[in-house]
Amino acid sequence: MLNVPSQSFPAPRSQQRVASGGRSKVPLKQGRSLMDWIRLTKSGKDLTGLKGRLIEVTEEELKKHNKKDDCWICIRGFVYNVSPYMEYHPGGEDELMRAAGSDGTELFDQVHRWVNYESMLKECLVGRMAIKPAVLKDYREEEKKVLNGMLPKSQVTDTLAKEGPSYPSYDWFQTDSLVTIAIYTKQKDINLDSIIVDHQNDSFRAETIIKDCLYLIHIGLSHEVQEDFSVRVVESVGKIEIVLQKKENTSWDFLGHPLKNHNSLIPRKDTGLYYRKCQLISKEDVTHDTRLFCLMLPPSTHLQVPIGQHVYLKLPITGTEIVKPYTPVSGSLLSEFKEPVLPNNKYIYFLIKIYPTGLFTPELDRLQIGDFVSVSSPEGNFKISKFQELEDLFLLAAGTGFTPMVKILNYALTDIPSLRKVKLMFFNKTEDDIIWRSQLEKLAFKDKRLDVEFVLSAPISEWNGKQGHISPALLSEFLKRNLDKSKVLVCICGPVPFTEQGVRTTLSSGRNKCTC
Repeated sequence: MLNVPSQSFPAPRSQQRVASGGRSKVPLKQGRSLMDWIRLTKSGKDLTGLKGRLIEVTEEELKKHNKKDDCWICIRGFVYNVSPYMEYHPGGEDELMRAAGSDGTELFDQVHRWVNYESMLKECLVGRMAIKPAVLKDYREEEKKVLNGMLPKSQVTDTLAKEGPSYPSYDWFQTDSLVTIAIYTKQKDINLDSIIVDHQNDSFRAETIIKDCLYLIHIGLSHEVQEDFSVRVVESVGKIEIVLQKKENTSWDFLGHPLKNHNSLIPRKDTGLYYRKCQLISKEDVTHDTRLFCLMLPPSTHLQVPIGQHVYLKLPITGTEIVKPYTPVSGSLLSEFKEPVLPNNKYIYFLIKIYPTGLFTPELDRLQIGDFVSVSSPEGNFKISKFQELEDLFLLAAGTGFTPMVKILNYALTDIPSLRKVKLMFFNKTEDDIIWRSQLEKLAFKDKRLDVEFVLSAPISEWNGKQGHISPALLSEFLKRNLDKSKVLVCICGPVPFTEQGVRTTLSSGRNKCTC
């Protein structure tokens, strides 16, 4: 069966695309770039029309501001006057007007949840939405209730209760020197990629990915612990154990006090992005304009990015936090150069093309060894189950669209027993643009299941390989199966026109359905 991974692989609306669709960009007028918008926000101009005041906005008041020259939008309880931003919005004015005078949180999450709107629109903040006063609960009783390890049903939506996974729970126990937090997911497909742990100061946060939901343990620990900890998973029963080392060998009376959203099972689409600061360890040239960045996670973090998923990098640029999505890669394609595969892998690698006239990548390239970059938790819907019993794997990549293929190649050639053939067709402009060409050629020589073809759109006259752009003519021979009824997966990543043509050609084969 021919398959094309969903649009969220590897990163929505990034240069590392696998399928087309979603929001389209519109041409912006001269002087309306992101940097121009940042300059405007720093100019001191009143962008809200309220002369610096913050107000409480009722639903009735919000509805009144629904025109292009008077457009208020609510995102997660905060109201912004986006009229000044209309001409700077890459998606166009009509896209913003879809949420005019209303709560645009759901629409925002559908289109670009990763955008740091708090920083981008901070000078447009009108105020908070008015809310009804809540009945205060007894804090001590609430603490007892949520720290007994059982998930209160009130914290699970009706939809999850009916359709979602079984309720997870947690417990804890201790020895003289250790505290172990046990999470019972009640799922059998849990592995080390499924759990993300961050411990900062006395705040302990553990996110467990359970199907399309996230189970959050978020506690202010009652005593201090060491930075280092261990995570182990018992896959057969879906149990996760997080072992913390006490700083003092004393007995704890209780684990800690609950923090925001503690012991909650939340749809992943409703959760915000969580960042941790990672240190730049190394930076090396791969091509004339592409670098391999190595970032080290904090010692108090456990995070492993699953195959086909992406993270967001965040940097402060001229006082505004700018966020971009990237797909992590392996440190190398060749086993003798790969970093050790450890239960707590502390390094994340990125192959990133530097655009001299861009805003984000030049700033990233200027970072010195030892500087820090904020890295989000992983996102994406690509399922590794797509590889089960796979026999033929076809990879189509253009430029930095090669990056999500790196981990796929490593995984396919080492962990899929049924695999017969992997074929990579890698499109670039010139030979100098080919990322890891030598490694790819060595890997293909080493493993005869791998075929690699380079296609150039602007080669020199001495080039003997294929040339041109993606087309049915080029793909007709490339997409031939090893056997007539073999199970096939096609992965496509590159600029939108490239992926559109690749998807059309794959669909036109007419032999099987294709999901994209």
